[in-house]
Amino acid sequence: MSPKIDESKNEVVILFAGDSGDGIQFTGGQFTETVEIFGHDISTFPNYPADIRAPVGTLSGVSGFQLKFGSVEVFTPGDKYDVLVVMNAAALKVNLDNLKQGGIIIANSAGFDSKNLKIAEYIDDENPLTDHSLDGYDLHAIDITKLTREALKGSELSIKEIDRCKNMFVLGFIYWMFSQTPKNTLKFIAEKFKSKPHIAEANAKALKTGYHFGDTSETFTTRFKLKPAALPKGKYRNINGNEAIALGLAAAANRSNLELFYASYPITPASEILHELSSFKSMGVKAFQAEDEIAAICSAIGASFGGALSATASSGPGIALKSEAMGLAVMLELPLVVVNVQRGGPSTGLPTKTEQSDLFQAVFGRNGEAPIPVLAVASPKDCFRVTYEACRIAIEHMTPVLMLSDGYIAFGAEPWSFPNSKDLKPINPIRKVDGMRNENGAFLPYKRNEELVRPWIIPGTKDLQHRIGGLEKQVETGNVSYDPNNHQIMTDLREEKIRKIANDIPLQELRSGSEDADLLVVGWGSTYGATETAVRELIKEGVNVAHMQIKYIRPFPPNLGELLSKFDKILVPELNKGQLAKLIGQEFQIKVESFTKMKGLPFNVEELKNKIQNILQHAEA
Repeated sequence: MSPKIDESKNEVVILFAGDSGDGIQFTGGQFTETVEIFGHDISTFPNYPADIRAPVGTLSGVSGFQLKFGSVEVFTPGDKYDVLVVMNAAALKVNLDNLKQGGIIIANSAGFDSKNLKIAEYIDDENPLTDHSLDGYDLHAIDITKLTREALKGSELSIKEIDRCKNMFVLGFIYWMFSQTPKNTLKFIAEKFKSKPHIAEANAKALKTGYHFGDTSETFTTRFKLKPAALPKGKYRNINGNEAIALGLAAAANRSNLELFYASYPITPASEILHELSSFKSMGVKAFQAEDEIAAICSAIGASFGGALSATASSGPGIALKSEAMGLAVMLELPLVVVNVQRGGPSTGLPTKTEQSDLFQAVFGRNGEAPIPVLAVASPKDCFRVTYEACRIAIEHMTPVLMLSDGYIAFGAEPWSFPNSKDLKPINPIRKVDGMRNENGAFLPYKRNEELVRPWIIPGTKDLQHRIGGLEKQVETGNVSYDPNNHQIMTDLREEKIRKIANDIPLQELRSGSEDADLLVVGWGSTYGATETAVRELIKEGVNVAHMQIKYIRPFPPNLGELLSKFDKILVPELNKGQLAKLIGQEFQIKVESFTKMKGLPFNVEELKNKIQNILQHAEA
């Protein structure tokens, strides 16, 4: 008897979990691409263990890939799972609490032998697959390891290599469960392993075996089928935050008719930007892996002096090392884009876990008065637009710009409707030097236009020789000056130049809700998805609440204070100890309530909804 097709769901949350060597990230990534091709909206959350190779079977070594896909607009990878796929006992123990009651568990029973149970810290004779502790769930224990070995019996692969194919069995079965075709993954396997046909054949066979297992197994009586999402018309591709940053840098260089020079030192979770840009050689991109963080940013400053659009990226520890050179870029007034893909801190902290605790570092973290514009991305696909805008501001206002992402955005993925080059706003480097000479005809490299921006002069340009360096500059001439009055003037000019950027950015708008709402939720960075979802759901439930997402943090949009003043209650959720809340309170002298979380994990929708409702109920009481 064929299983029935359930089309009642409009969204599903799945978590794949197992050891780092189980191919969890690949499995989740392939499923993501396939459902996107079908037209579903999707959001993902890859969750890596902090250790490069944690001991097999341990709780600390569990790797996860969470995704939500559906026929409706999706903003987050979900709070609780509908389906939990686990390859061993540790993966179940770490993730069971977030599975919905009655949710589906697909467990590789081979990962629940006595050895794995002991390593996962289950007590003697305790086995969740057999002791009825999972009776509240729809449990399916399958010996995936055994079935994969049987399917690949007689292949050229060793047992160890065969076992690496069990993730393909799982992926094939999940394709069957959700009425998806494995064609996209079969095509990927053929291309990836075209020089190793025996490996390609084994993976393809394991994938097909898992798919057909669903057809032949009598324990699965239901398949699920979700309708495509009503996404806006356009050409889409799957993209994560780091990939979008790389493309944003390349697009900005193209539209400003500049070469792109990108220099960095590897650090989690920013390294992928370098990997991406190193493949853009055909576009004239120069990607340089420096020997350390300081060398990376200094080489980028040198390339900027030479006339290139230059960028560098790191995470919190590396940004700390780059801070002195960022001050140099402020003093030189050269365009430079610095990306901070934040992670848990301080020090080495939580290298693979997400956090927003570098906001104060971005705004204040340099010696002296060294003002730098600060922008924040909201989602993986938003990284392209904000990166492009960071480049525009850097070039057109002759300043380093610091852009904040984080690990959640960097590795998370979603469908992106990519623009055509002609649709991108042109970027115009400041080259005009008319009227920038004194009465004796000497060039004045620090004479400014109405926006206080000096021209970008390429070394070697005839009759435009000028001095450059980190010492304080005399007004207009650029000569070294230790005059106290001059230093005051230059300090004020540099600050005012950044403040004037507020005239060149969009006005702040509400994302959801209206100006008469009882409470405004102000988000920045990766709180966007959970906040937007929470507010939308509450509005549907009749709660009068609004949401604002701030992307320009320094300077703030010019109408931000006026807009905030319309609300009696303001809540700022952050993955830090309340840094934006403090900035807003100080800047506009208004009272805001801070809601913080420091667990290396993003906010979920339910905790935000509960917080909002508690504030409103307390106000009524």
